[in-house]
Amino acid sequence: MITIQNSRFRVAINEVGAELTHFVDQTTGRDLMWNNDLWPKHAPVLFPAIGRSNEDSYLIDGKKFEMPQHGFVSGLTFAVLNQTDSAVTLSARATDETKKMYPFDFELQVTFSLTADGLHLKFDVKNHDSKDLSFSLGSHPAFNVPFADGEKFTDYQVALTPAPKDLTNFEIVKTPNPFRSGKSLPFKNEDGVIDLTYPMFDAGLIILNAPGLEHVTLRSKVSGQSITLDVQDFDYVTLWTKEGANAPFLCVEPFNGLPDVSGDLRELKSKEGNHHVAAGETATMAYTMHIKA
Repeated sequence: MITIQNSRFRVAINEVGAELTHFVDQTTGRDLMWNNDLWPKHAPVLFPAIGRSNEDSYLIDGKKFEMPQHGFVSGLTFAVLNQTDSAVTLSARATDETKKMYPFDFELQVTFSLTADGLHLKFDVKNHDSKDLSFSLGSHPAFNVPFADGEKFTDYQVALTPAPKDLTNFEIVKTPNPFRSGKSLPFKNEDGVIDLTYPMFDAGLIILNAPGLEHVTLRSKVSGQSITLDVQDFDYVTLWTKEGANAPFLCVEPFNGLPDVSGDLRELKSKEGNHHVAAGETATMAYTMHIKA
């Protein structure tokens, strides 16, 4: 486990998966990150796939390659490239084993940098190959909700900035989950504000489609405490908590990529939502968590 800190925050990151595991506000002693076996993860990195692929596979020139749900980097051990007291850069590169699932010479670098009011995360997808790299990348942080004793999950809301004029989400096929049906549906909100309830997650994850979205804020209606994510570099934001569990956490997930549409087995290069990086080039995407105590 790697630790970085500054005068306000202390962060622990697991080298396996480059997973943010603890994010402690030292002024309050509060750990923002979920840590409980009810869902035994914290903030996995999703690469080079998001969600499930049809038949747990995809195609390259008609040949099938198997792909686990959410890709495979959550099981890779990252190497430390650079570290200071308040920042660290981790790297995972393609291996013979990863090339059986994803036949590309990639490198994924993840940088965590503490700021005065939060944490900056940067993802560099490097293409060391001689051909185009098609990929999805998502960040899946789970935040403890409620933030404070005496509050409950339904005391919280998610605010989108700027407020979308026509907010939609992708319909999810409940079984198996999380495929998409291929349909988009209007999503209820009041001027970009979504009040949280548990039943809203009965169908699974909520993938919001709001082009031009800049910020997503998870906030308490009682105390005003909040976590704001700057998401300009991402195409979609997903909300999720464990279905039917009344679990005291919420995932707020910046996505560049989408789960497959059920039954639509595709060539990797044409997967909907995928990003591409040319041979020898690097694709960079980042977001910052701002904490208001």
